[in-house]
Amino acid sequence: MKNGEHMSLPDLIKTRLSKPRPMTTVTLRMPVDVVDSLKEIAPQRGFSGYQALLKWYVSEGLRRDEARYTFGATARLIAALKKRGVPDGLLEEAARETTGAGQD
Repeated sequence: MKNGEHMSLPDLIKTRLSKPRPMTTVTLRMPVDVVDSLKEIAPQRGFSGYQALLKWYVSEGLRRDEARYTFGATARLIAALKKRGVPDGLLEEAARETTGAGQD
């Protein structure tokens, strides 16, 4: 898949449900107090540790944003405008202007 292209929702769901999925290691610098809070909250939310909770937070935010930006009204509008010849640069600039909270 080329950069900027997206899977269809059914293909994305199939990929996410397949086991085992390829994994990669990510190094992330975070404030100590944030990690301490994650460690405190993890067992209260039923997670085995803070890393599992952190992955869950990332997954939840990603699903929300994918629904909005990849499969939502904004993505459909951008796709329709691209079909009509609106330049990618202009679309990207407009999308950046509308990515604030509460949009779409």
